[in-house]
Amino acid sequence: MASRPGPGRIALASYIGSVIEWYDFNIYGLAAALVFSRQFFPELSDTGGTLASLAAFAVGFVARPLGALVAGHFGDRLGRKSMLVLSLLTMGVATTAIGLLPTYAVIGVWAPVLLVALRLVQGIGVGGEWGGAALMAVEHAPPNRRALYGAFPQIGIPTGILVSQLAFLLMTQVFSNAAMRAWAWRLPFLFSAVLIAVGLLVRLSIAETEEFQDARRNQDIARIPLVEVFRRSPLQVLSGSLLSLAGPTLGTFLSVYMVSYGTRQLDLDSGTMLWISVTLSVPWMAMMLGAGRASDRLGRKRMFMAGTGLAVIAVGPMFLLVNTATVPLVFAGLLLIALANSLINGAQPAMLTLMFPAAVRYSGASLCYQIGSIVGGGIVPLLAESLYTRSGTSTAVAALIGGVCAVSLLAVVPVRRALLDVGITSADSDSPVRDASDTEALPQRP
Repeated sequence: MASRPGPGRIALASYIGSVIEWYDFNIYGLAAALVFSRQFFPELSDTGGTLASLAAFAVGFVARPLGALVAGHFGDRLGRKSMLVLSLLTMGVATTAIGLLPTYAVIGVWAPVLLVALRLVQGIGVGGEWGGAALMAVEHAPPNRRALYGAFPQIGIPTGILVSQLAFLLMTQVFSNAAMRAWAWRLPFLFSAVLIAVGLLVRLSIAETEEFQDARRNQDIARIPLVEVFRRSPLQVLSGSLLSLAGPTLGTFLSVYMVSYGTRQLDLDSGTMLWISVTLSVPWMAMMLGAGRASDRLGRKRMFMAGTGLAVIAVGPMFLLVNTATVPLVFAGLLLIALANSLINGAQPAMLTLMFPAAVRYSGASLCYQIGSIVGGGIVPLLAESLYTRSGTSTAVAALIGGVCAVSLLAVVPVRRALLDVGITSADSDSPVRDASDTEALPQRP
């Protein structure tokens, strides 16, 4: 029988599971940037192979809403915990299978076909992860710590990225380039099987949230949660989807696109770029945790707006620093964007999940976050690569990233008015900040 741990242990469990999920998801991105173009798309040019690899990477983001819909439906009907366990298993099986997949030289066109299929399964798995992990942390937290505890699964994203980068970095240090291309790239994928076992032990030890159990006792369980989300909360779905663009855009931009950009456009060694990314992850995690605590004190909406606003104005200067190809300046430029991403992610989980009532919260929050991820994490890297190929300059890429973040900034500005228009009032009575984006329940519509 599951124990009844405190909110701190629940946040830690959400964090550990999120680390494992994002390790699995990101090692694919690193392999796509560094290896997959030659192993699975050898008949294309270097640029074409990279684009094809990034397109296969983007498929995972396209599949994430499907995972969000399935996990959201059953998470709102059966409980958050069961879906978190299922999402972890789905991701682990797909990732391990990629590590066993034959290349184009062995099975021809079936290699990229199976690669894309397994990436789709990865996307389904991670699509159900974010909403459940955020809900477990936020719903167990005291009202004046919801952003702080909600930041823990978000911190799992850069931690998972860090672990995946360390894994690939270790491979590049131990094995030659020829060995990496031939077989050593598989090892980080196969290591996922060990991590999944650890994650399952952690997640099976936690209990369901009180808010879901209250909804079950009160028979406030939606028959078709997705339909109820659009019936009860249409404005929240629209606003939540748009404000969810910026976080995945900046996260993928830092962890995947800039690794490829540094090695291909700046002629930096792949090991150098991985070391920069690894070093960046440490302050990135600390800043995100600090942003979560500050969001509880200063307001989630204000913190989110600060992050998106910083991203809009900082992406141009970031490229000026990165394009020097000088390691300290490259690190400084990326750190600036990591700060913006931290401010966004520290506020977003509590802000987004508490926009929906408990009966449809898993479906609503997951749907919004994954819709934003399709554009921000899947399509934007492809557009960035295409824009750079056509223009030969980073200016167009900077304009793209800044523009996407500006959309999220504008989407959060009218949140207070939009929520009040549909009758939402503040429910975080213990919070020192009274902000409509800090609300947690939408009244039932007849």
